[in-house]
Amino acid sequence: MNKQFSSACERNADPILDVLRQEFASARHVLEIGSGTGQHAVHIAASLPHLIWQTSDLPNYHPSIQAWIDEAQLHNVRKPLILDMAQPDWPQGDFDAIFTANTCHIMSWDKVERMFDGAGRVLPAGGVLCVYGPFNIGGQYTSDGNARFDEALRAQSAHMGLRDLETVQALAASCGFVQRADHAMPANNRLLAWVRS
Repeated sequence: MNKQFSSACERNADPILDVLRQEFASARHVLEIGSGTGQHAVHIAASLPHLIWQTSDLPNYHPSIQAWIDEAQLHNVRKPLILDMAQPDWPQGDFDAIFTANTCHIMSWDKVERMFDGAGRVLPAGGVLCVYGPFNIGGQYTSDGNARFDEALRAQSAHMGLRDLETVQALAASCGFVQRADHAMPANNRLLAWVRS
């Protein structure tokens, strides 16, 4: 069975959906970067039928994403595209929004930079970029849980780890984004929303 399940995705799906109802109210075509198991895609698309939701990830994640899509049978979720931050090519499409969850602390920093650069190239003026995950603020952990999570990430691989909110905000600005909102989320996470200038 290819379908994978993430308990974290299950827990954060509704809080993320509540924010995206607002942030993607005027969006029509969303590119999800790092669709992972595929859970977010079908959960959000089922509740926001005005969106066309394009999944993407590295090829090894595609079987699970496709399994969730096949089970959900939704008209507005597209089969996963290959999107690798180590490669320069991005999917072509009339995307007016981008969503990514829990990718900034998994990817190496140079790939985070490429993600924001690519988002700035793909989105038109007025396009919305939403990024969900845990961040440090002022160089400090926001909870003991985030500190333990960061330690576990760095033990797993040296390139992983929580990013500083201010550094990510500066990166977004350098790629042509203006911050619209910083939503505090459960479990000491944040959902950051920017608009392409």
